[in-house]
Amino acid sequence: MTISSMTGFGRGEGSSGPWSFHWEMRSVNGKSLDVRLRLPSGTEAVEQAIRTSAAKHLKRSNVQVFLHLEKDEAVASIRVNADALAAAIDAVRTVEKANGGLPASTDAILAMRGVIEYAGEEPDEDALAARDKALIDAADQAVRALAANRLAEGERLAAVVADQLDRIEDLTTQAIANPSRTPDAIQVRLAASVERIIGTASSLEPERLHQEAMLAAAKADIQEELDRLVAHVAAGRELLAADGPVGRKFDFLAQEFNREANTLCSKSTDTSLTHIGLELKTVIDQLREQVQNIE
Repeated sequence: MTISSMTGFGRGEGSSGPWSFHWEMRSVNGKSLDVRLRLPSGTEAVEQAIRTSAAKHLKRSNVQVFLHLEKDEAVASIRVNADALAAAIDAVRTVEKANGGLPASTDAILAMRGVIEYAGEEPDEDALAARDKALIDAADQAVRALAANRLAEGERLAAVVADQLDRIEDLTTQAIANPSRTPDAIQVRLAASVERIIGTASSLEPERLHQEAMLAAAKADIQEELDRLVAHVAAGRELLAADGPVGRKFDFLAQEFNREANTLCSKSTDTSLTHIGLELKTVIDQLREQVQNIE
């Protein structure tokens, strides 16, 4: 049983150089797979890889993807200018030789103009490529976490749906065994229908009377609806045991359940059978609500 829910949450995090980041992904019900990303400026290059990863692990739902990206400016904005440092050291040595002074300290050399560069430097292409790869790896981690979360929720959904199928089966069995469906009860209702037909017609030929009686009997017969309800329960259990996305099939099956319950209620001529039909409709409505969450 590999039922997955369409609702879930996943998170992935990582770092690269001066950047630290984490992804958050949330999914809700959807007719197809719709991935919407909110990315900070400068990270657009990873978008297609994220969509590809999502499509690999998810089949249906609306997915919101958020990237939270931070850059440690203290690390990113300080750099030693090697050329300026070499020039500063040469200048210090020249002064020392000329004046015979004490050697300059490292702090003094680093304090010289141009040796230390601050703020505003753009990261090189290699740093950006490493960052983007780390972003994609963390996003894949988030997608996998989302898929696992949906699978766990799907197990809970499957248990609920299985209970609802059991309840539908039980109510169908009650309808099959309902006393109003015994031959004697049917004969009594049919006789009453014939009497009504005769009472509302001043003259009714035998052939017409036979047709009306057969029509009344057909309208009261719910065997086909009951047979289909039994078959639908079996189909639902097969879907629960199937691999892969079954949400669309379950949604269609729930509509079929509802159609049979409606017909049963409309054909019922007995209050106890009508009560069973109404209970069926209640359980089927609950089933429809649950299966809308199945991928």
